Amino acid sequence: MRSLIKTYKMADARIEVLRDISLDVFCGQFIAVCGASGTGKTTLLNLISGLDKPTSGSIVVFGEELTEKNEDFLSELRCNKIGFVFQTYNLVSTLTVAENIAFPMEWSRKTQTEMEERVSKLLDSLGMQHRLNHFPAQLSGGEQQRVALARALANDPPLVLADEPTGNLDAVNAQRIIDILRMLKDKSKTVIVSTHDERIIQFADQTFCLENGRLANKIV
Repeated sequence: MRSLIKTYKMADARIEVLRDISLDVFCGQFIAVCGASGTGKTTLLNLISGLDKPTSGSIVVFGEELTEKNEDFLSELRCNKIGFVFQTYNLVSTLTVAENIAFPMEWSRKTQTEMEERVSKLLDSLGMQHRLNHFPAQLSGGEQQRVALARALANDPPLVLADEPTGNLDAVNAQRIIDILRMLKDKSKTVIVSTHDERIIQFADQTFCLENGRLANKIV
């Protein structure tokens, strides 16, 4: 990221959410981003994934300048190389748990057998096998969060972005997520997490804090 600025226009006002953000994240790094609510953590992850575009500045992911790419390219990138765990889950209400997780794999043209095996493995790791055929509305918020994580990992992406992944979970299920994030770190995945969870921050390679739209290295 180089000199990223993100400004939103609301009525006659302009709100500068991110100001002059520059950062290098290397393959295999685990980065934690902290900061109070409304400081731009979600916006930053949206820019990295290409879900949003900066007002100015540049962002290069896997050697590609995202601000120059069209939505078809960005969709393909997110499907195959970026797993995004949304804070608001973003599950498809008309699909079952298994179908939600399999959805990215269908775009990647996986076989039915490959999809079923991957879905089963992910749900087993999250203690969710018994929810295989349930719909999102039949799940608690914590269960939906775990399904969102499984979907993000479906295509085994090299980059994982997670927005407050333990924010809606009880202690036991939060630890499940933390264990998976630690596993991703051990597998040398590149992981960027927005979080207030000290248990995640403790094993991050670097922690940055957003304040007044600016990113600073956290002093421990």
